Amino acid sequence: MKVVILAGGLGTRLSEETQTKPKPMVEVGGKPMLWHIMNIYASQGFDEFIVALGYRGESIKEYFLNFYAINSDLSIDLSSGQTTIHDGERPKWKIHLVDTGLNTQTGGRLKRLRPWLKDEKEFMFTYGDGVADVDLNKLLAFHREHGKQATVTTVKPPARFGRIGFDGDRIDEFYEKPEEAEGWINGGFFVLSPEVIDQIDGDDTPWEREPLMRLAAAQQMMGFRHFGFWSCMDTLREKTLLEELWAGGNAPWRTW
Repeated sequence: MKVVILAGGLGTRLSEETQTKPKPMVEVGGKPMLWHIMNIYASQGFDEFIVALGYRGESIKEYFLNFYAINSDLSIDLSSGQTTIHDGERPKWKIHLVDTGLNTQTGGRLKRLRPWLKDEKEFMFTYGDGVADVDLNKLLAFHREHGKQATVTTVKPPARFGRIGFDGDRIDEFYEKPEEAEGWINGGFFVLSPEVIDQIDGDDTPWEREPLMRLAAAQQMMGFRHFGFWSCMDTLREKTLLEELWAGGNAPWRTW
């Protein structure tokens, strides 16, 4: 099963870090956020990724083209030009790096990936700036059991995010960032059927607005309640928190 990761946004709220790199390449514990997210999936058996690139996407391409050199010890013979890569990190990941436009919105990026998903019955989908200790196999089992087109992992962090309304496990309303909100919110970590891409109008469509609202209105979206750890990395404060958890050996998302 393929995992789609959005990695093309500008990351304006983390401008201290994102002037020279996309937000998924901001490091926590010396490793890009994207590396952390991929490890969450790969440690649970999902190791084929489609990464939607945009802003400074070349830095993500360069990272993975040089992955073994960056994450391993090297011996370099300058007289011959021979380079030997010694034992290091060698994950068995398959990664597709796809340019989806500099200014494309989140929904538009997913829509541009439709050719890469045409043979999929379902796929995972998440953002490049959030980590959690979510049980992905339970999430997938929940999605397959209810048979709807979309499942979103819902979490309960601060009230500055959009709110989700439930009827049992079915989502009946989706609110995009109201001024005051509490309760369950969109935590990313979706399971989707390719048909949901039909709800996206084009490049200018944010995934979090019309597509999700339409799916909720059509009773085609269910919520998987996650009671464990979840955090995004929108601000320097949130990055610092994640750094402290990692440095202290208390990173709940480290499932590998």
